[in-house]
This record gives sequence, structure tokens and C-alpha cells, in this order.
Amino acid sequence: MRKLPSILKTASSMLALAGSLALSPAGSVAAEGEGASAVEQGKAISFDRKKGNCLACHQIEGGDLPGNIGPPLVAMKARFPDKAKLRAQIWDATKANPNSMMPPFGRMQVLSEGEIDKIVEFIYTL
Repeated sequence: MRKLPSILKTASSMLALAGSLALSPAGSVAAEGEGASAVEQGKAISFDRKKGNCLACHQIEGGDLPGNIGPPLVAMKARFPDKAKLRAQIWDATKANPNSMMPPFGRMQVLSEGEIDKIVEFIYTL
């Protein structure tokens, strides 16, 4: 079987993500409100099928219908003792691994800087 160049893999990953976002139900999680903590807001964004959509690829405790393309998000403090490296991974995973299938949420402006910060706060609690 012939291997696809990494740019095509990334493009197909982005198309898959876009497709899953298009099929997601309307509305976002209520915890994104101003009164919620950064961790609660990060969880809401992570689970929101129109925003972070982390559940499309990762198993996360408390999430419904998780994917299995990416690794389960567990023991994140042990895996990323430096919180800045976790943030960099979410911002653009292709910097550390050019063959990563994870969308570059920050570089492609899928998520704002503030949204990424909140997701980091949530993921770091797992």
C-alpha cells in the first residue's frame, strides 16, 4: 500500500474534523458562561463538538462517544510536567511531530488564545 505524504494526512485530518463539526448538534455547553471557573470553561470547550471537539479523537473521563484516534487524556501532569509544552501541543502538535494528525488549533485559529488557555487548565486536571 502506498503511503500518503504528511501534508495529505494533515489535510485529511482537517477535513475529518470539519466534517465532524458540521454534523454536531447546535448549541454549546452552558458552562462557558462568565461565572464558571477556567477549568469548567475549558471542559465545556473541550467537549463542545463545535469548538475544541477533543472527544472526536480522545477518550476523556466524563465524555460521551469518545474517539480512539488520539491517546486517552489521562495522567496529563505526568505526561506534560511543563504546562507550556501541553499548551504548545494543543496550539500546534505538528511542531513537535510533523506527522501528527491533531489539528493545529492555534495556528489555524480554530480556537482563540483564551480558549486554548482554558482547555490547558482543564486537561491538566486529568
